[in-house]
Amino acid sequence: MKSNILVIAALLCFSSVKASSYEEYIDRYKNIAIREMNDYGIPASITLAQGILESANGTSRLAVEGNNHFGIKCHNDWKGETLTHDDDAMQECFRKYDNPDASFIDHSQFLKTRARYSFLFELDKTDYQAWAKGLKQAGYATDPNYTKLLIDLIERFNLHQYDLLPPVAETSPKLAPQTDPVSGVKYVRAQKDETYYTIGKKYRVPFGLIYVYNDVDKDSRQPKEGDIVYIRAKKSKCQKCEDHIVVEGESMYDISQHYGIKIHKLYDLNSMPYSAKPKVGQVLKLH
Repeated sequence: MKSNILVIAALLCFSSVKASSYEEYIDRYKNIAIREMNDYGIPASITLAQGILESANGTSRLAVEGNNHFGIKCHNDWKGETLTHDDDAMQECFRKYDNPDASFIDHSQFLKTRARYSFLFELDKTDYQAWAKGLKQAGYATDPNYTKLLIDLIERFNLHQYDLLPPVAETSPKLAPQTDPVSGVKYVRAQKDETYYTIGKKYRVPFGLIYVYNDVDKDSRQPKEGDIVYIRAKKSKCQKCEDHIVVEGESMYDISQHYGIKIHKLYDLNSMPYSAKPKVGQVLKLH
């Protein structure tokens, strides 16, 4: 996330921002925040308040040049485009998105997939005060006033009204993702001529993560019709699975996709070097 210094700078800008500018931001992104709340359980009020605060009402350099409304840095798992910006250190790496929508999606997934935020999802999604306190407790921002800043924004603009609303109906229908009954990971089957990029866009997976979820490089193979494409992170093991016996033509990638296990974890479970290929008849541990 952005540093305390940038949040303070944003607040200085806010002092001269008209209420109408806030309202324009809220009106533009409220439906996205409501959708993310219903998809992930993060209060829409919290998402909107964080967006306002972290992006200086959508006017920060990260928001304007990188569509990054939440100051999320690259970290090790980001494979998409980037831009550099001075923060805690000079020229730090930040995520760059194709559009603001992708930034909101990535914000939801960032909170949902980081262990330090897991306790937040046990809170009531209408309890914005508890969420604001929890985000500060989890270290989302270093500003000691971060909780108060979020709550003040929520109450000033009545953002908590959006915590009670259902998502706006999708404008274009899409095939519903499936959930693997064993691994519990959501996936879709690739349709004809689809790519990882188009699938990620269709199912609102941030650019870059769709490749990470499927253990492929951005410039490598594309899915074939009928292939499993995961739209959420695969697991480290498959607790309910029996050992797998390798058959002719199978690769470690094929097996990892079949069971919803990250490929490097599959190698680790079997004490195999990452360059090794499985042999026909070999018994692979899955947990």
